[in-house]
Amino acid sequence: MRSSASPSAGPNLARETVLPGARELFPALDDTVVYLDSASTTQKPRPVIEAVNRYHSRQTANAGRGTYPWATMLTRELERVRERTAGFLGAHPDEVVFTGGATAGLNAVALSWALTNLRDGDEILYSPRDHGSNVYPWHHLRQLLRGFGREIRLVPYRVTALGEADIDQLAAAVTPRTRLITVAHLHHVFGALTTLEELRGHIDPEIALCFDCSQSGGHLPVDVTELDADFAVFSAHKMFGTPGTGVLYCRRRRHKELTPFLPGGNSAVALDFPHGGEPHTEAMLRSGAMPRLLEGGTHNIPGILALGAALDVLDGFGLDAIADHNRALTQRLIVGLRTIPDLEFLPGPAHAPCETGYGTVSFTLPGITATDLGFVLSEYGFLVRTGAHCVPADTVGRDEDSVRVSAHVYTTVDEIDRFTECVATIATEVR
Repeated sequence: MRSSASPSAGPNLARETVLPGARELFPALDDTVVYLDSASTTQKPRPVIEAVNRYHSRQTANAGRGTYPWATMLTRELERVRERTAGFLGAHPDEVVFTGGATAGLNAVALSWALTNLRDGDEILYSPRDHGSNVYPWHHLRQLLRGFGREIRLVPYRVTALGEADIDQLAAAVTPRTRLITVAHLHHVFGALTTLEELRGHIDPEIALCFDCSQSGGHLPVDVTELDADFAVFSAHKMFGTPGTGVLYCRRRRHKELTPFLPGGNSAVALDFPHGGEPHTEAMLRSGAMPRLLEGGTHNIPGILALGAALDVLDGFGLDAIADHNRALTQRLIVGLRTIPDLEFLPGPAHAPCETGYGTVSFTLPGITATDLGFVLSEYGFLVRTGAHCVPADTVGRDEDSVRVSAHVYTTVDEIDRFTECVATIATEVR
């Protein structure tokens, strides 16, 4: 399917292939489909698949639970991945907590930090248009605190036409009772970056800053120190790793404020049994050493090993090169879709005054629902995400459903061109 919709301008758009060697690393990809849903989950490279298979097929054991060689080897390997992750993020190893995913990480912030540190009348600033994982935990926290007689305020802020947090409104909303500001570092629908750098030096440094880096991790360099983050969460399966694994960054200055949110084996919690060793009904949980304080239970060992392999793959490509590639594809996509009459872009890079983008663009096409358009596209072999994209339904209307296109290193210029041509053909038929 070819048409005049093929774009001919933009940065680095003469490139016809992905980054060198990329396509061969991802065995699930073939010529029958074009995968454009990497914001939902990325394809898995061979080293990640091999890491999971190796754990299950050779020397399967539990880490940190035994002194025999298989167990001690895994213990060392998990700590190596922790150190590797810390270097990847610009953090210290004791600031890296392995979680069940970004959702678990954000809930850990709510339950291990906010639940015990927020007082009656304190405030959290958040965006109702973020992913539900960065919305629902704060509403759940408010309900929990009401049970303790504390009422906190959830203060919403807007996003701009560029898809970024409205910094002016956000700054105006900060009060002496503001304790936490939480943002999507890279928005999962709009594909726009928010760093909060404009607020530095203008707000109380004791206000905790929390970044949802689920989409930025593995797409561009992320340095938690440069972000001045107190908390940041990452989703392994969106950065070439496997589902069920994530990372929570906890800044050292917050460690003394943390309590376990999932106490159990491996969580380094001490129980106080007074009166000659008789258990007390109100035994107090004492903070143990980080990061094990927040890692109760058995680790997702194959998932963490896969994360280590994923980081190696990302470093092999280079995050700057990945960001350049995704920016070029984003611009190519925008240029192609602009030729289609009546197509409407959601907030994001299509509205930016300069050429930007991180691989994600969302749009609607009058005359056909996003769901139906996604179905038709899939019939032609283009796999995209449709719907509200996990934005809470009670904060946006269902009429805001859209088609989201999201690319990565394995996406080619030719695939982007064929996609825009397909959308143009469907739009003509709809009209």
